[in-house]
Amino acid sequence: MDDATAARILGLVGLGVRSRRVVVGVEMVRAAAKKGTLVLAIVAPDASRHSREKMLPLLAAKGVPVIEGPSAAALGAAAGRETTAAVGVIDRDLAKGMSGIAERR
Repeated sequence: MDDATAARILGLVGLGVRSRRVVVGVEMVRAAAKKGTLVLAIVAPDASRHSREKMLPLLAAKGVPVIEGPSAAALGAAAGRETTAAVGVIDRDLAKGMSGIAERR
């Protein structure tokens, strides 16, 4: 993912956190997927193998699209944390905007 695309997605992640339209962290992403409220997941490419193994099969089984996003440090900074392996979007319009940005890269 190039820097401009990452910056735009991170801006939307920050907006989603402030408006409570995203969930932050592996466990929250998994919980939202299990409930059926997760629309899109952004996973850091440098997330641990363990975190990826906990999330990716569940997301695939639930049919949730995944964006290989910015680093865990960048995702965490946008979400107000030090680092985070994943962010889940629970708002359809926000997810549509993020997907559109990711596809244009």
